[in-house]
Amino acid sequence: MADTESIVYNETENNESLASNVSGREAASREGLATAYIFLFAMALVPIFIGSLRSVVYHYNLKKKGEQAEERIRMREAAMFPIYASVALFSLYMIFKYLPKDLVNMVLNMIFFSVGVTAVTRASSVLVDYLLSLVNVLNLSTYILQFQKKGKDKLLNIFKFEFTVIDVGLCVLAALLVAWHFLTKNWVLNNIMGVAFCFNAIELISLESIPVGCTLLGGLFLYDIFWVFGTDVMVTVAKSFDAPIKLMVPLDLPENGMDASNFGMLGLGDIVIPGLFIALLCRFDFNHHPSKFRGYFYTSFIAYIIGLGTTIAIMHIFKAAQPALLYLVPTCVGLPLVLALIRGELGPLFAYEDYPSKKTPTDSTAGDGINGSDETIHNDPNQDDGAAAKRE
Repeated sequence: MADTESIVYNETENNESLASNVSGREAASREGLATAYIFLFAMALVPIFIGSLRSVVYHYNLKKKGEQAEERIRMREAAMFPIYASVALFSLYMIFKYLPKDLVNMVLNMIFFSVGVTAVTRASSVLVDYLLSLVNVLNLSTYILQFQKKGKDKLLNIFKFEFTVIDVGLCVLAALLVAWHFLTKNWVLNNIMGVAFCFNAIELISLESIPVGCTLLGGLFLYDIFWVFGTDVMVTVAKSFDAPIKLMVPLDLPENGMDASNFGMLGLGDIVIPGLFIALLCRFDFNHHPSKFRGYFYTSFIAYIIGLGTTIAIMHIFKAAQPALLYLVPTCVGLPLVLALIRGELGPLFAYEDYPSKKTPTDSTAGDGINGSDETIHNDPNQDDGAAAKRE
């Protein structure tokens, strides 16, 4: 399951950044605002789109091996998530209130360093794999690092890690990049790490079903509204927390270039949370519809664009911070459900699970492909969506 605290921080930072942008927006030119929002939209949409398609391949390959994803959000976790997030948020508020901020941020940045290196290494590895596949360089020597425990009858795997020489090189480069970011706080490096976080989270973390997704988004919808409009806790934590948990683009980039300092920001939580739901719809499309046209995926993707655009528009109109999930949740959940209602597919949509716990009558219906079992998959995503996902 996703790190609860990171989600809290992401939501927090986003709302604070909106408030800070409003206060300095008069100094930003129209060209600066347009540039910032274009880049923010692009950096939000790319990991959602690619991460969703990659999630199809990731889960398909797991099921071919007879395995299941480890990072799965179930109903109980989804229902409790806003409570966990609230506890984590308030705990951070108290920590920053009574402990030195520099000390707290130093500890948190040490944690983010290891997470950042892992995220950047994996995301860059996917990109390099895809580029190598274009020139037919696929047969690289793979090394295995494995720890086993001797059992009564057989050896039990404790840890197993497969890698290539290229992976080692990418890990070293990622460590240098992340270290440079923590030393310089460069916004370009911050964005590289942020996009890598989002990409990996959307691909690897899965919602168990549509009802689980609706529960999670609905709970965080209320969470976002309460902590933004009800208290100053979120704003206080956002001001104090210094880590790569948001995307940043200077509003004065056309005027000042790399020396720009007036930033527009978007929290990673406003990308990952809707992105998980969009990825689930993408997997439903793949398993339920033999054709390549993925109506639910494209509908939810467009819904995200509408929701994020609405957030920015409302923010400008009222000159005040807006919780992005207030607009993203209704669009990303509502439009796909309307499409399902029109198609008469509400039942199959709500019944879909990546890893069904037991057989139901719909599972045995020939050609349905509803529940995504190996027997009902019509097409291979490794063929449909490119070679970017060949190595898991």
